[in-house]
Order: sequence, then structure tokens, then C-alpha cells
Amino acid sequence: MTAQVTFDFGDKVALVTGSTSGIGRATAVAFGRAGASVVVTGRREKEGAETAALVEAAGGKAFFQTADVTQPADMEALAAAALDRFGALHYAINNAGEGAYVMLEKLAAESWELEIARNLGSTFHGMKHQIPAIRKSGGGAIVNMASAAAVIGLVGMSAYCAAKAGVVAISRAAASEAVGDNIRVNSILIGAIMTNAWSGSTPEELAALSAASPMRRFGTVDEVANAALWLCSDGASFVTGHCLAVEGGYTTLQNQQYRRLDD
Repeated sequence: MTAQVTFDFGDKVALVTGSTSGIGRATAVAFGRAGASVVVTGRREKEGAETAALVEAAGGKAFFQTADVTQPADMEALAAAALDRFGALHYAINNAGEGAYVMLEKLAAESWELEIARNLGSTFHGMKHQIPAIRKSGGGAIVNMASAAAVIGLVGMSAYCAAKAGVVAISRAAASEAVGDNIRVNSILIGAIMTNAWSGSTPEELAALSAASPMRRFGTVDEVANAALWLCSDGASFVTGHCLAVEGGYTTLQNQQYRRLDD
């Protein structure tokens, strides 16, 4: 079980994209537990309403607004909604994204464009409107969800790898531009995190994925949420332009033997 980490975001406002389930939902609820007001968003209204209710049950305030992150107008509307509903925006977690398994030579141009739009384009269009809103609110932080795929070439996921590498790069560029406005921008490399995305996997496939991790297990959504909230917190007040690996050592220890020298 993931240890519960305590943060204090009372009187702060957070926006979490893709918060109808998984990592996004866990992050939204964690903000609520810390006393924040949260803009919950995604394409699924029922699940979005459920997340908003969970945020409020945890002690925060929340409302759900439907949005498709591939649509620039929707991303602009989300930042405006935070200002209209809560009067400020301090933190943005650009979490929404998705990858498809298709070998590069069989990847249609339309599929490539969709992968880039929902993973990298959404981050660009989000920050384009989030940064002015956060500046107007006196400063804050943005966390963009990347992936281990940003630094490791994964078979059948060329578009996803390219998009997530772009997320890391645009986060660093945005950090350099926003630092003078008291806005920090960081990204997170996530690894194999246990979410519904793996629901179609066989027990053998799940065991193989666990075995590929130096920690021999999947990560939890709460572990990623804890990292995202830390990057937004005063505890990370001197951290910007950083890419934090929350992947059990997968990208940094994968070539090691994971054994004690005296075994």
C-alpha cells in the first residue's frame, strides 16, 4: 500500500487533465485531500462527475468540465473556467494522453497526427493558456506527464515515444520562459503504473512487465500523484525544468543485475 503523503494546498486551485480515471483521478483526489479546489476534466461525463465527488469527499472543492485535449479551444476554455469558477489557477497537471501499439511502417499519417495531438499538442495548448492564468494568480507550478517512452525506444510505439520526448523538451523550454513569473514547470517520466490500461493483459503479460522493473512490481497511481503534488509544493520550490523519473528505476537501472555483490 502506498503511504499517504501530507500536503497543504488550502486556498489553491489546481487543474488536472485526464482526471476521469487512473493517474489523473488519483492526482485530483490528492489535491482535494490537501484542501485545494480542483478543475476535473476529461471526455467522460459520468466518470468526471465521480472524480469531482471523490475530490469533495476528500475535503476539497471541485467541478467537472468536459474537454477533449486534442481541441485547442477546449484547453483555452479550461484555464478560463478555473478563473471564472474559483477566481485563480495555481497548478496545472497536464496528464491526459494515450498511446497505440502500431509498427512504424504500418502507422498511418492520421494515427501519427492523433498521437502527437493528444500527447504533445495537448501539453502545448494547455500551457499556452495555463501560464497566463497562473501568472495572473501570482505564480504556481505546472507538471506535465511524460513517460519512460521518452528516453527508451519501445517497439511499436514510435509516435508515442516521439510525443513524450517532446513533452520533456517543451517542459524545459517553458520552464526557462516562465521562471521570471514565479512559475515552475517540470515533467514526470512514468513507467508501468497499474491502471485500467492494463485490464486487457494476461497474467503472464503482467508478470513479465513486473519482472522487467528493477523493483519487480508495478507502480501505483498514488505514487505518481504524490510526485506531482510534491513538484507543485513548497518542498520543490527550487526545482524547475526537471524531469522526475517515477518508474521504479526502469530507465536508469535496466542494464544492472539487481543483485547484492555478496549474493
